[in-house]
Amino acid sequence: MFFAKDFIETAEGIIFAVVEQGVEENKVLCFLRYISTSSGWQKLATGQANHFLQQQYPDYLHYSPVLDAHLHAVATDRIVKHHRPKLRLQQLMQADKDAANQSGAVVERDLVELCKLFQQHGLDLAQIGVTGSLLVGVQNPASDIDLVCYGRDIFHQCRAITRKLIKSGALQDLNDRDWQQSYDRRSCELSYDDYVWHERRKYNKAVINGRKFDLNFIDDRASLEAISYQKRGPITLQCKVIDDFHAFDYPAEFKIDHRQIASIVSFTATYTGQAVRGETVEVAGVLEQSEQGLKRIVVGSSREAHGEYIKVVECLG
Repeated sequence: MFFAKDFIETAEGIIFAVVEQGVEENKVLCFLRYISTSSGWQKLATGQANHFLQQQYPDYLHYSPVLDAHLHAVATDRIVKHHRPKLRLQQLMQADKDAANQSGAVVERDLVELCKLFQQHGLDLAQIGVTGSLLVGVQNPASDIDLVCYGRDIFHQCRAITRKLIKSGALQDLNDRDWQQSYDRRSCELSYDDYVWHERRKYNKAVINGRKFDLNFIDDRASLEAISYQKRGPITLQCKVIDDFHAFDYPAEFKIDHRQIASIVSFTATYTGQAVRGETVEVAGVLEQSEQGLKRIVVGSSREAHGEYIKVVECLG
């Protein structure tokens, strides 16, 4: 089984990040992250990744009729290695900690220390994994830590522990430089102050030993049934959130109080967990409709989500 946040590797020396559970047309939906070069692994930005595949491997470019989106996909028979976050974390936790001669050792030590802190506060590490550069062993001394929580209860428990550890001083909140770097990477439509206000209350990121880490949620029990939607055009409106149960899912979903539109869905990590039940939000996105007539607003209709956002305009205090 393939889950979002897994990585897959092909014989050509290309590593993709999986973005969707399961397969579509016998292909794994994903996005190119690293290519092998004479000087080692090189991480590619979105534009670079698309250009590289267009020039070198256009057969990995894919249109998903289910998502009504252009992304990347790899046929299962072309995958030579499946990088699994749970297995990688178990390997790192069991590995010899005396690795001072390795460039990534300091990152690994911080990861182990963080996971031990969570474990001391009751977290089951068997339900946790590590993704990003650490998953494929291409981290450097400045790398962040990206943890994956498999299961809703585990994820929210991890958030609660993070909040507690920040208050006790065992972990730190992001400083101004950290927030600025995070904001710059997101390239989102919110102002810096709005971005930080929304992010601070999520407790899905913090700092250990000066290193930022993020918590990601994967619902490993989610149904694979998919409903096809077609884009209807841009839309901006204000509405009240009436259900935030799936606020941290991928995609994140917020059910809203609206006569014609059932929900807001975000494929962009920036807006995961963005609002809670009872709050009024302003949303700019793309209206989509299913064959059954179900309507939703999608934020993140393209990877960059230019002009699209979710912003709380009336909070609960």
